[in-house]
Amino acid sequence: MPQTGYIIIAIAIIVALVILFTVSFVVYIKTPAPKGCERGKGPNCENCEVASCRFYADAERRAAKKLEEESSKKGNE
Repeated sequence: MPQTGYIIIAIAIIVALVILFTVSFVVYIKTPAPKGCERGKGPNCENCEVASCRFYADAERRAAKKLEEESSKKGNE
């Protein structure tokens, strides 16, 4: 087989892999999460418990502040 044939086969394989990746990525993005596994968007995600997440500490502080505000409101009433 001449060298041109190998080049054409290599290009065809690379194109096929790029198409496969693109199609699988689009299908992955459009697939909805199963019920019960939905995640919130942004730093207010309550399902996330990953301590290394950059939003985790902020979320804990906001939750503590919210609890303090609720307890102070109940105490004032």
